Amino acid sequence: MGSIIVLIILVIVALYVVGLYNSLVRLRNQVRNAWAQIDVQLKRRHDLIPNLVEVVKDYMSYEQETLQKVIQARNMAMSAQGVADTSKAENILTGALKSLFALVESYPDLKANQNVMKLQEELTSTENKIAFARQYYNDSAMRQNNRTQMFPSNIIANSFGFKQEQYFEVPEEDKAVPKVDLR
Repeated sequence: MGSIIVLIILVIVALYVVGLYNSLVRLRNQVRNAWAQIDVQLKRRHDLIPNLVEVVKDYMSYEQETLQKVIQARNMAMSAQGVADTSKAENILTGALKSLFALVESYPDLKANQNVMKLQEELTSTENKIAFARQYYNDSAMRQNNRTQMFPSNIIANSFGFKQEQYFEVPEEDKAVPKVDLR
């Protein structure tokens, strides 16, 4: 009788361990899928940038330095590896694009160009998709990190090599609330 109780307890513990392991696998796969979604949107953005540069370069002959910064930032972003490097490179690219769009505003002919307007609209839409994908990724990473840190799942996570995930960070200057002056 006692051996049956021990056997039942062992089966329950084994099922619990299997359940914890499977939940860790599910969370890890969710994080990987979320990162793939970010990657798809970043690729789309990287593909749109050369078109934008090509359209504006004739109008902005005196602004070649800004265009070069955009191209360099894009190349750096495309070659980044891992969450931290990609996050940093993409934030630099975002800053370069903001500079370019600010310059576009000072060129009335360029601002009215339908191709530029369409590309700006597509980039804005892509930026929104990146923001949503980043939020989903960070939420997935948080769930994975919680599971790998909390007892007793942390024991299983450590035993099977599950790691904590890095967050896709936003630079401090982008977190600041913009000041609005309506005077």
